[in-house]
Amino acid sequence: MPMPAVATSVSSIPGAPLGRPRLRWRREIVLALLPTLTVLGLLWLVKALSNQQLLFASLASSCFLIYLDPSHPANSTRTLVISQLAAAILGYGFHAWLGAGYVGAALALVSSIGVMLATDTMHPPAVSTALSFAFRAGAGEGSLALFGLAVGLVVILLAVQRGSAYLIRRFTIAT
Repeated sequence: MPMPAVATSVSSIPGAPLGRPRLRWRREIVLALLPTLTVLGLLWLVKALSNQQLLFASLASSCFLIYLDPSHPANSTRTLVISQLAAAILGYGFHAWLGAGYVGAALALVSSIGVMLATDTMHPPAVSTALSFAFRAGAGEGSLALFGLAVGLVVILLAVQRGSAYLIRRFTIAT
């Protein structure tokens, strides 16, 4: 017996790479400008207030994930804040307790994954945050507070990207 034909689009297939329709390249570039400018702003802020650029590398991955699919559960505000801040605090704490070594980094990594599992806040870039803080947290005072400020800026990016996604859906449907 033949299977009935099912009409699907890329955005409706589970596991499709984007949770939104693909746009023309010019519109994709315009949409990509928001996370790019946010990351550049974060780098400027970090350079102005600290010399800890590597501590913020995982936030660039978070920004890209938000651009890619702002409505994905891994990119929700709750998930981003809990996972990134827990990973930073754990990495910082294990560095303070054990120093900048592989044991502290491994414990920060496992603990961060445990927190993400326990709170249902899986955000892969947070794993990098735990390692970054575990290896370099002691190099500068105030890095944890500065990271919290940077996470706040990424949350603003998330809100802007969700608004952009709404407008894209609205204009895509209208045209």
